[in-house]
Amino acid sequence: MANPNSVLPLYEKNWYKHNYKRVLDSIILILLLMLLGYRLIFVNNYSLPWFVAFMCECWFTLGWIFTISTQWNPALVKTYPQRLLQSVSVEELPAVDIFVTTADDELEPPIITVNTVLSLLSLDYPSHKLSCYVSDDACSPLIFYALQQASNFAKHWVPFCKKYNVQTRAPFRYFIDDNDECMTNNEEFRQEWLQMKDMYENLIREIDVYPKSIPCLFEGEFAAFSNTTRTNHPAIIKVIWENKEMVEDGLPHLIYLSREKRPKQPHHFKAGAMNVLTRVSGLITNAPFMLNVDCDMFVNNPKIAQHAMCILLDSKGEKEVAFVQCPQQFYATLKDDPFGNQLVILYKYLGAGLAGLQGTFYCGTNCFHRRKVMYGLSSDDMENGLNKLSDEELKQISGASNELRKSIVHALKGKTNSPSDINVKKGIEEANQVACYGYEYGTAWGKQIGWMYGSIAEDVLTGLKMHEKGWRSEFCTPDLVAFTGCAPSDNITSMSQQKRWATGLLEVFFSKHCPIFGTIFAKLSFREFLAYMWIINWGFNPFAQVCYSCLIAYCIITNSYFLPKDQGIYIPITIVVIYNIYTLYEYLASDMTIRAWWNSQRMSIITPMNAGFCGFITMLLKLLGISNTVFDITKKDLLLYNNDKDDKNVGRHTFDESLIFLPGTTVLLMQLTAILIKLLGFQKQGLRGDYECGMVEMLCSFYLIICYWPFLRGLFETGKYGIPLSTICKGGTLTCLFIFLCRRTIST
Repeated sequence: MANPNSVLPLYEKNWYKHNYKRVLDSIILILLLMLLGYRLIFVNNYSLPWFVAFMCECWFTLGWIFTISTQWNPALVKTYPQRLLQSVSVEELPAVDIFVTTADDELEPPIITVNTVLSLLSLDYPSHKLSCYVSDDACSPLIFYALQQASNFAKHWVPFCKKYNVQTRAPFRYFIDDNDECMTNNEEFRQEWLQMKDMYENLIREIDVYPKSIPCLFEGEFAAFSNTTRTNHPAIIKVIWENKEMVEDGLPHLIYLSREKRPKQPHHFKAGAMNVLTRVSGLITNAPFMLNVDCDMFVNNPKIAQHAMCILLDSKGEKEVAFVQCPQQFYATLKDDPFGNQLVILYKYLGAGLAGLQGTFYCGTNCFHRRKVMYGLSSDDMENGLNKLSDEELKQISGASNELRKSIVHALKGKTNSPSDINVKKGIEEANQVACYGYEYGTAWGKQIGWMYGSIAEDVLTGLKMHEKGWRSEFCTPDLVAFTGCAPSDNITSMSQQKRWATGLLEVFFSKHCPIFGTIFAKLSFREFLAYMWIINWGFNPFAQVCYSCLIAYCIITNSYFLPKDQGIYIPITIVVIYNIYTLYEYLASDMTIRAWWNSQRMSIITPMNAGFCGFITMLLKLLGISNTVFDITKKDLLLYNNDKDDKNVGRHTFDESLIFLPGTTVLLMQLTAILIKLLGFQKQGLRGDYECGMVEMLCSFYLIICYWPFLRGLFETGKYGIPLSTICKGGTLTCLFIFLCRRTIST
């Protein structure tokens, strides 16, 4: 705990104003409301296109209200690590349990996980206060072997980083970014640098070359992996390295964990893995704070734990802040962000806007959690919490393990284990029990305590639960980026990721933890509710976008219109012009190119109408009881260079036979067919002779075709750059059905 006599705060939050953004946001909102008013005033023009357009524009207007409310009061958090170390001695710094999650040794290569773990083990924080737990949901002996080899390398790597104050502590990034460091007059450093580089290359060879023979041995430490499959195996917990002397400059505990899995038993995806990590770590180290990191998110700022503690230990933050979220930022990014997935503008403006409200969302990685909050403590019950419950009631909530209940009570009371109290072997024996798949049956895990179940967007749902209990969260953005990872390097991976997000966010909305209920019956602030609705709109908005795009083709085919034909046409035109100038300015002000802006605008249409729409349909099928959601693991790549300069195909869209590309292919074929019908003069008059397709509808169609240029190109390409024939046939069939229905509306 921070020194109560310390006068200076450990962190400060400064609100600021973007007056130009507020003005433009307000102008766009007024214009959207004017457009809706125009449609209501001229209701005598009622037709099917007019009604569909009105409904879609109502939703777009509501989405814009969510957006401007979220970014209206931006704030920046400033932390003061030097003050922390003045008010808290090194021995008084709280312990941190680090969770690293991986789920597939093919989609998430072990060398990626190894680099993440090495960067975490070398944090600028007392080593005896850190414990790293690696959750392997694939039960892969290769992951275990890689971590064993990495621990041997870490014994040299961690001291090297701290001795020479190395900034980039993921070895593969360090030896690329700082390749000139060996060219120094310091002979001692030069020799050690070359030695470390050679050792790292040997580590890579060990992981890449030898692992194929390891699973066949199944002897010694690997015996536990015999007769196991990815979905059918007992709990496996292995201590790879134990800091027995508990020395400050040693190596943190490193523990491998693979929770028990059995066929046809629910495992709750990543949330289930995180809850097992919470229980196992509670039995072994029970640190008051937990840092969870995806396997591909490397430490870029070695002092990030100190920055986070400034917020969590501050006299105000200690009473109000449940978790500290660091943004996801990326290295080795593709030039001009061709797939629109680097989220630079999103974090800059919306992230700051969330920081000015009740707090940012929990993003699933790069986040420091307060353990007692994860155990269900509310902001109003800091003193007693679950301690008011009897032992029997606590057993019903947390499970049958007596040792786990004791650790939970200690965490809720604020008691921490001293390094000398930690008995790793004793904790491991009990941990096997709480890592079993059946341990949670009849308990509150995933319902009241731990990571929440019910959505594949478990991160947003878990953060929402904390906000509903009255807690705040903070966005930690030190000058030096805290963590960096790799954005998906192709559009297929990016689309799959976006589909999972859209589906998961809709699951949050239709759960009992819906933000609407949180505002009415709990302590979610109204502005924070609007912010959650903004992100949940990622799941709803694609349906409106697809309807609007179909409406354009419908009007061209049926010779009708949905946009005003008189002076009212200037309203939507003004909205489009102002919005594009507004977004372009944001990109230029962030030192990004016009090409990056255009890629973002294009992908803001392509991604929702493909990945987002598929997510919407997936959720619809779940609500109807036809199918259930599936957690798709995002493929991770270890990108070494910005190699898009040398490969002309980097950044090109690729396609497969997934249904995720069907909506976009169909929309494109609809627009092309509609334009062709118009140009050939085959269209028929609508029911009323004064209905005529206007030039603006044609321009909208052309704009969609331009945005879908990668798909248009894919119609004529072959191989992975071409849209599969099966997808084209399906899209063509849906287009023919659409045209048939359009004709029926004319003839009836």
